Amino acid sequence: MKIKLGIIGYGGMGKWHAENAPRAGVEIAAVCDIDEVKQKEAVDAGFKMYQTAEELLKDPEVNTVILTVPNYLHKEMCVKAAKAGKNVITEKPAALNVQELDEMEAACKEAGVFFTSHQNRRWDKDMLIVKKAYDEGMLGNIFTIESKLHSGNGYMHEWHLYKKYGGGMIYDWGVHLIDQILFMMPDAKIKSVYADIKNVLHEEVDDYFKIILKMDNGVTAHIELSTYILKYQPRWIAAGDKGTMVVNTFGCDGAIYRTGKMLEKLPPQITETEAGPTRQFAPVPPGGIVEEKLPEIETDWVDFYRNVDDVLNKKAESKIKISEVRRVLSVMEAAWKSSNTGEAVLFG
Repeated sequence: MKIKLGIIGYGGMGKWHAENAPRAGVEIAAVCDIDEVKQKEAVDAGFKMYQTAEELLKDPEVNTVILTVPNYLHKEMCVKAAKAGKNVITEKPAALNVQELDEMEAACKEAGVFFTSHQNRRWDKDMLIVKKAYDEGMLGNIFTIESKLHSGNGYMHEWHLYKKYGGGMIYDWGVHLIDQILFMMPDAKIKSVYADIKNVLHEEVDDYFKIILKMDNGVTAHIELSTYILKYQPRWIAAGDKGTMVVNTFGCDGAIYRTGKMLEKLPPQITETEAGPTRQFAPVPPGGIVEEKLPEIETDWVDFYRNVDDVLNKKAESKIKISEVRRVLSVMEAAWKSSNTGEAVLFG
């Protein structure tokens, strides 16, 4: 079965799918958008164009749809597509909450169609480098992972500004950052979720959050995002009892740091430092820390579509399962609850 894709919503991500899905052998069968400017752009790009999703869903050439519409429309469009017999891919977040997702999954199961979410950042090189370190024990027993994403651009744009449309940064990027942590250690159970969510520049929607996940494997994951922190911190820090990994940017500059010679005892006397008199935080002597290159990783976002193709042709299982999507949404719901109450939410 060849994927013949209908793109519902020809905005930024709709155009990305139109340009990149064909690299995985996907045929763009049709596009729809209610905006006249985007309709013209689709026609100019050579695509069959519909003005409404209902028209596109009647097209027998379309066997799969990608929903690249504002978040609040995902459930409605998913149910309509399933009833029309189309396989369904939603952009992230798949739904606004767990209840919506369960209803979407039920509609797809009843219709006998495939359903998944485009969690493309499972193929991010920076995250996969940290996952490799976790999987292969490069840092020994990891006790903390920090995932941070900062921007100085400040204000959000378009429908992302409005709560009723499913705007805000937890829905936009939080879903990715949480998914990456859970994907990194799929067998670990969540013990608790604590979150601080703020509206710094935006009246309706969140533009800062700090989420702390305590896992039963001994790892505490710190996830922080801000649209208005002007001096960026490393994208990733992972620390274990055998070393520390720093990945500074999406471009994957950084290193692994290890002790060159084990510091078995502290200096015999207190040292005067910028921090004042101290032993524990005195400067490490020369050769005390050595640096290694980050491991190499090859990855491609359109491997998502290659996997969907394999699933539809019964060659593989989906790499993004709805049970995993549900788990991410449950963490998001717990984060909002924690931020509202000021208390951690315990997971059973």
